[in-house]
Amino acid sequence: MQMIIYQKIQMTHRLGFVTLYAGDSSWTTRAYILRLLCSPLTADRQANITSMLGQQADRVMALGEWEERWQQNKIGFHQPEVHKMLKNNIDKVLNGRTGVRFFFPLCGKAVDMKWLADMGHSVVGVEISEKAIRQFFEENNMTYTEEPVPAIPGAKVYKNSEKNISLYQCDLYNFSNSIEGQFGAIWDRGSLVAINPGDREKYAALIISLMAKDCRYLLETLLYNPDLYEGPPFFVPDEQLHSLFGSSCDIELLQSVDAMTDLQRQWGLDKFTQNAHLITPKSS
Repeated sequence: MQMIIYQKIQMTHRLGFVTLYAGDSSWTTRAYILRLLCSPLTADRQANITSMLGQQADRVMALGEWEERWQQNKIGFHQPEVHKMLKNNIDKVLNGRTGVRFFFPLCGKAVDMKWLADMGHSVVGVEISEKAIRQFFEENNMTYTEEPVPAIPGAKVYKNSEKNISLYQCDLYNFSNSIEGQFGAIWDRGSLVAINPGDREKYAALIISLMAKDCRYLLETLLYNPDLYEGPPFFVPDEQLHSLFGSSCDIELLQSVDAMTDLQRQWGLDKFTQNAHLITPKSS
């Protein structure tokens, strides 16, 4: 029995999650599983992770391709409801604070922004698609102003002063803390998993530069077999998070859920897991 379970775990643990056989609740089995999960990162497992990341390492989506998806309304990644992971973990993000400044990288027209603004928080987002930004305000019956951003040639910022929402239309990597300072919270749903895998170190450096000392960064990652689907959204294992953020931040896994739907089956996947992580600057 232990060998069967070990083979099952070996197959699924390389993806960052575990499937257990229902009905086997013996303490011997549980203890065996815990020893496997708590074991250090072995050379074989590191090689597996490196190999899996390599499947998508050269995948590149140009900014124009994302804009084209918005123009053609190919936006299956947009959710019309507030994301459950944000709702479930909002208390952890706020940590008792009020009037928090939230940053939304690659914000699209996420309804999460209005939900937070209605709670009294302020929101700054960055999005390449002008259509997405205009739709956000129009679909939420919000007036807005439009201004150029002198510090970013060609960029515009769309603002609703009543709700304190500012959305920048520009390349994310042209945005910096010199534009809007640092933030007390970040909600990253569909951003790290959408950027080109080769840009992750640059992305992490930008995010860290935008984090205030008390920032609480809620990050969604996705686990699946990248041999079966090229992305986006892309596979991001927990080990890479520690490589990207671990030297300057603490990382806590808050939630892990089976998010498999018919859409992922259409992609050819047989497993699809959503993880929510809380990332906070290490105290000096």
